[in-house]
This record gives sequence, C-alpha cells and structure tokens, in this order.
Amino acid sequence: MSALIHHFVVHQLAVNEQQQLSVIPKNSCFEVRPEIEMLAQQINHAFNQKPGKGVGNFLQVDDTQEEDAPETDNSFQQSLLETIEDPEQFVEFSVASCEKLKKSMVEMGAVETGFVVFSHYEFLATEYLMIALLNTKQHVEITDSLELTYSDHLDLAKMQLAVRIDLTQLKTMPEQNRYISFIKGRMGRKVSDFFMHFIGCEERVDVKQQNKQLLQSVDEFIASEQLDKKEQQQTRQVVSDYYKAKLEEGEDINIAELAENLPKESGRDFAQFNQQSEAPLEEKFQADRGVLKTLAKFSGQGGGISLSFDRALYGERIIYDEDTDTLYIKGIPPNLKDQLTRHQS
Repeated sequence: MSALIHHFVVHQLAVNEQQQLSVIPKNSCFEVRPEIEMLAQQINHAFNQKPGKGVGNFLQVDDTQEEDAPETDNSFQQSLLETIEDPEQFVEFSVASCEKLKKSMVEMGAVETGFVVFSHYEFLATEYLMIALLNTKQHVEITDSLELTYSDHLDLAKMQLAVRIDLTQLKTMPEQNRYISFIKGRMGRKVSDFFMHFIGCEERVDVKQQNKQLLQSVDEFIASEQLDKKEQQQTRQVVSDYYKAKLEEGEDINIAELAENLPKESGRDFAQFNQQSEAPLEEKFQADRGVLKTLAKFSGQGGGISLSFDRALYGERIIYDEDTDTLYIKGIPPNLKDQLTRHQS
C-alpha cells in the first residue's frame, strides 16, 4: 500500500573542523519521484518494525511552573502547527528543527551524527510527520565489466532515533494525548533523553508494558471462559494473526476490534472483561513484535539452561510438576537426543 508524500528533505549532522556538532542543511525538498516515495515507505516500515516504542504528547506550558522545575519548551510544537497551516515553510521548519535537535544533543551530552530525514506524508488516510536520524552503511557492487564499486546507503535496519507525529490526531483529537510515537532504548539508554526533549514530548503510554499486560489479560479471559485445549489454542492463534496484521499495516491494537474476534461463551466479550479488570488496558496502543513469540511459545533461560517450546505441546508432550519444580519432556528432539546418547556412551 503506497503513501502520498507531501514533503521530503534531508539535512546532515556532522562534526566540523573545530570539533563542534553542526548542521549542514539542504535548501529545498526532494522532488517526489518513485525512488523518494519508496524510501519514505521503507522508513515508515522500518519504524513500524521497531519494538518497544513510546507514546505521548506535547508538553503543555504551565504558567504556574516553579522556578526550580525544568523549563518547558513548546517552540517545536508552535513551529509545527504554523507549518501545518503554511506548508511552504516546511524546509525552514526542518532546518530550525535540526538546529534545535543539535542544541538538545549538546546540552544533554549525547552527540550523534548522521542524516536527519523529515518526511511529511499520508498513509492509510492518516497524515504523519516522521523525523529520523539515520547513518550510512557501505555496500559493494559489481559493474558490468566485473569491477568493484563502493557506495554508501542509508542503514534503515539500524534506525534507532526516530519520532513519528500523527498530524491527523493532533488536529482532530489532541485531547487523547497519543499522537507522538518514538523509538525507545538502545544499549540500555532511552532515546527520550534528548529526542523527547528536542520536540517537547511527555510519554503517556508504556507500550511494552501494555503488550505484556494484554497477553496476561488474554490468558485470564481464556481461563474465565472455560475453553477446552483446542479452543484455547485457536483463541491464541486469533490474537497472533491479529497482531501480525496490525504490525504489517502499522496500525494500533484496538481492544474493541480484537474482542469481536474472540469467543463470548459467558455472554461477556473481551472488551467488557478488560474494563472490569483492576487495571484496564488502554483502548488503543501500538503492537510490539516481541509479543508474537510469547503467544506462540513458552521460553526462558537462566542457570545455564535455555529452553523454548510451542504452547500447543504444554500438557501433552511437556508437563510441569509445580510441587517438585520439574519439567517432563516426552519425545526429545532428534539432534538433542543424539548428543545426549553420545555423551552417555
């Protein structure tokens, strides 16, 4: 499914001869050609594939803010809203935003270099602004004359710094405070340290926690419906298929929508079950790819043991005795059995 590209421009953050971080701007947007459309879609897809994203909204300036509190800066928001009203300002807005990002990095001691992409586009009837900091990776190509040539390509697979603003929701339903999403975490530290500061964002939803809680809620719902083993497996498969579809489309998990596909043996659907729980899930939140593995398998590691098996095998080939903390496995995988047999001899 294609995206409609309105504006696409790239600037560079680099260290100059004085060893200072500087912005090298491009003074115009790229002409929207097929290759630009493809690149914008690839960036959007790479963003959708990233696990553990955060969700939030712009910080609001508080006139009663205490003197010792960190200063709330909404200049990015103001510039963005002005640019939405006057798209001709897009390049100017993107350059000013790059300068603001650079300042935020320097102030917080988290200097990064690379190419800053500003992509304004529509996808699935929703208008977005994507800002991503990308680095390059060298590729080797072979020419028709069998000579080797080297070129640098944007490394989308390693995109770690990016924020996407749902402009449609910002304009129509800002009170939901869910219109900003951003990649979190890299080697133990949060991108929010300077990327959230750069745009003036406040995190509202812990997406990873919401996804974990959903799995727990699904298990509790299945137990409450007293489904047999086959029905339990079918229900989990429905959830898994739903996740795959949402991840592929880049859309949010919708509890009401998911509930329509789940059993209602007791006359109460999953959405009602969720609302009656002690800590209900958000009505909508982003899907986390890591959940798919948990839906299909049990896994864990520790004490020198790493173990993973399909949920469908539990209770049949794999049995757990809680009293003795023992796991029984019937039908050892052939390659493991061969290793064990050879070790015995």
